[in-house]
Amino acid sequence: MKKKLFPILCFFLVLCSMLPAAPASAATFNIDFETYSAAIELVNLDTDTIVYQKNATARREPASTTKIMTFIIVSEQIQDLDNTQVTVTKEVVDQLLGTGSSLSGIKEGDVLTVMQLLNCMMVPSGNDAALVLADYVSNGNVAAFVELMNQKAQGLGCQDTHFTNPHGLHDDEHYTTAHDLYLITKYAMSLPHFTDICDQTRYTYTPVGGPEAGQERTLVTTNRLIDPNLDPDLYYRYARGIKTGSHDQAGYCLVSTATRGGYSYMCVALGSPSVDENGNKISTRGEMIDSKNLYEWAFNSLRMKDVLNSEDAVGEIDLKYAWNKDKLLLVPAKNYSTIMPDSVDVSSIILTKNVPEEIEAPVKKGQKIGTATLSYAGQDLATVDLVAAESVERSELLHSADTVKSIFTSTWFLVIAGIILFLLLIYVVLALIYNRKKKNLRKIKKYRRM
Repeated sequence: MKKKLFPILCFFLVLCSMLPAAPASAATFNIDFETYSAAIELVNLDTDTIVYQKNATARREPASTTKIMTFIIVSEQIQDLDNTQVTVTKEVVDQLLGTGSSLSGIKEGDVLTVMQLLNCMMVPSGNDAALVLADYVSNGNVAAFVELMNQKAQGLGCQDTHFTNPHGLHDDEHYTTAHDLYLITKYAMSLPHFTDICDQTRYTYTPVGGPEAGQERTLVTTNRLIDPNLDPDLYYRYARGIKTGSHDQAGYCLVSTATRGGYSYMCVALGSPSVDENGNKISTRGEMIDSKNLYEWAFNSLRMKDVLNSEDAVGEIDLKYAWNKDKLLLVPAKNYSTIMPDSVDVSSIILTKNVPEEIEAPVKKGQKIGTATLSYAGQDLATVDLVAAESVERSELLHSADTVKSIFTSTWFLVIAGIILFLLLIYVVLALIYNRKKKNLRKIKKYRRM
């Protein structure tokens, strides 16, 4: 199937990039072990709550975790991933000569489906597959493909992300953060095929055309966290996917997820040292040790706890114009639960209301009145809407009486009344003076007659 017209899709992607992303709430807790990675973010996926951070907004090179964004762009640009075929050209694969790239082994002349290339890119972290896909989608203009990557990052709410290539090779201007990479990966997980591809330890396929058409090839994952055959010490049976990455400047990087006992987490670990100060290779995979330890800590220490019930009042405010009722009860708009340490009681959560001092009837049940911020240990957990617990009709008699009262107590009324009183006083004084003069005049006339 033909690929979409690239300029039109660029336009639509720019429009999509204008849509804001919903931020994750934060409730970071302390851990009792050391970590290797320079930047980490651990997020509970059930509540979209950040439970641990370390330099999560510091810019880091993402290495091959870049391919998560490449997957996003390719899957959104090509409608039929299974039947769209791409021919691998010498001009494209030769661009990686001498770069020390991780390769999937695709060869000049291979005809592969886009789905096959996505697997070649994500399972063995093939830079060759990433470049072939970017070249195909952009009609040979890889820079335009990279621009789509940057536009998408902005649209997902990434504040400190900039890509310069589709595979993640070193470039000083190629960077992201642990938090931004979480946003990117969370979005990618909503796309068809992404999690299935990333969770594979082996992928076997046959080219659909070219010199080796029909010859079976098998690829092996680079993710030791999900494959017990690569390193039993690093293997974590609850882990799923997602993407590894490494080069000397980026260090070891890993984006992964894990699910246990009804809880799901994503861990982004960037910048575990891959070379020492002398440039010698470090074999310790700190990013995987960190991820495994953090998952175990979260599963063993954190629990989902009910904090607010939509039927329970959390306060009240003054109510005007209601007959025999001067207070309005407030309740949360919905039930609220959050991830917390198992040892912490929900009574430790502080609720701070942001509501008006009073409200006028009529009020409808469920009408938003204000908000409440929930915090624990000085950190904001969430902001929830507070709504009216009941409907209250307005008393027209009270409203009319208050209207009259407001008229008589208004500044303008008092000023006008003062002016009127002042004029009346002047009138009385003038009248008295006039009457006195008139009386004196009569006395003078009477005296003259005598």
